[in-house]
Amino acid sequence: MSGLTLPRVLTIAGSDSSGGAGIEADIKTITVHGCYGMTCITALTAQNTTGVKAIFPVADMGFIETALDAVFTDVGVDAIKTGMLASEDTIKTVAKCLRKYGAEQIVVDPVMISTSGSQLLPDSAVSAYLSDLFPIACIITPNLQEAKFLHKVATGTDFSVESLQDAKDLAKELFKLGPKYVLLKGGHLPLSANYRRVTETSPSQIVADILYDGKEYYIVESKFIITKNTHGTGCTLASSIASNLAKGLPVLGAIKRSIDYVHGAIADDLDLGKGNGPINHLHETYIEPLRKRQ
Repeated sequence: MSGLTLPRVLTIAGSDSSGGAGIEADIKTITVHGCYGMTCITALTAQNTTGVKAIFPVADMGFIETALDAVFTDVGVDAIKTGMLASEDTIKTVAKCLRKYGAEQIVVDPVMISTSGSQLLPDSAVSAYLSDLFPIACIITPNLQEAKFLHKVATGTDFSVESLQDAKDLAKELFKLGPKYVLLKGGHLPLSANYRRVTETSPSQIVADILYDGKEYYIVESKFIITKNTHGTGCTLASSIASNLAKGLPVLGAIKRSIDYVHGAIADDLDLGKGNGPINHLHETYIEPLRKRQ
């Protein structure tokens, strides 16, 4: 009699000491999706809801490679999520290992711009994303700031986004960088009901995430939620997508289900800390069932 097996998801990312983002958010997300989570930690961070206090990257590329070898040669991997990759060497090492094992279901969250708009990686590291990681990615999940930055590094030109059509055009440009799918997240471009950019007289009503596969655009709408507690949203979405891919969902289905999951985690408005608090990764598990019984 064989034992229980679970879909296997590997997250390659940095650690968030406050638990809202990074490896910690990924493991929570992978677990509540019914998958088995594994890690390769690329950096330690000292941070909380008010900001990042310090970053300590893993400088030994041999250790990162050994950690990935250990996972792939024993438990095995059905899907991968990459998050904070702290240097050019890290990006190249990770890409080399993923190629070595023929990994296919790779979800790349290109963490390179902070919430305040600061560049977290040198241009050489961003170029390594373009040359080494994006060509083997199944899906990349940039937000608007990251997408514009990637386009500028790749082409040397700025890309202005003022409408949904502009965002679709930008997604098409990013597709040229090599991934099979581009998911351009719409959280930084809240729209009114008629898909116009929000003004003082037209309040935010819609978040439109755009998926592009080289031929078709798919728009996934969510209601815009006013809250400061959105820490870890990008990490959580990417690890949710990886988990749903590992469970066998097609790409569009995995993305729709993951956006719904994250929307629910934001809507719960978990209030922890003095700054921008984390989303509630557990909203579909013990919290919601308890509420329904009351």
